[in-house]
Amino acid sequence: MYKKFFKRIIDFVISLIGLVLLSPIFLIIAVIVKMDSKGPIFFKQKRIGIHKTYFNILKFRTMRSDTPDVPTHLLKDPNVFITYSGKILRKTSLDELPQIINILMGKMSIIGPRPALWNQDDLISERERYDANDVLPGLTGLAQINGRDELPIQEKAKLDGAYVKHISFVQDVKIFFGTISSVLRHDGVQEGNKNEKKDTNYWGE
Repeated sequence: MYKKFFKRIIDFVISLIGLVLLSPIFLIIAVIVKMDSKGPIFFKQKRIGIHKTYFNILKFRTMRSDTPDVPTHLLKDPNVFITYSGKILRKTSLDELPQIINILMGKMSIIGPRPALWNQDDLISERERYDANDVLPGLTGLAQINGRDELPIQEKAKLDGAYVKHISFVQDVKIFFGTISSVLRHDGVQEGNKNEKKDTNYWGE
């Protein structure tokens, strides 16, 4: 009952309340991003949604508008392209706030497997083994409080599968508060890793 009904209701109510309460912060960040560098306020990135459908994830833009259109980890020196305000937004994860809109629209959930990049074929394939592609992706998930960027693809997919297998209100609450702790400690964040296609930053641009 929770997975099929109450989870979506909770997502909608919390994201709606969050959007209203955080609107002043949204406005302040939008002004800062616009003043810091030329370009749009929001950054859109093609991601994998439920049942491997595509959707555009929203974030506050943290990189210059002339940044090559490739994942951050493929850039030789990502820091060259990250704006001054972007460094702060990434470190504090405030760049992720616009994903509240994705949740409100039903493209994401608060808790779930982090949406893979459209070209993360290895992660998408591994998740298929655990039915982790058949639920709404989340703002945060079990893998994000257990190492996130530091985890190998196989381990990340296995944790996503474990979450899907045991979805419950109690587990979602534990992951939610575990995420707050991880963000405050900046655990497991990596930038510019070229060894594999990772969802860099928390959780990357």
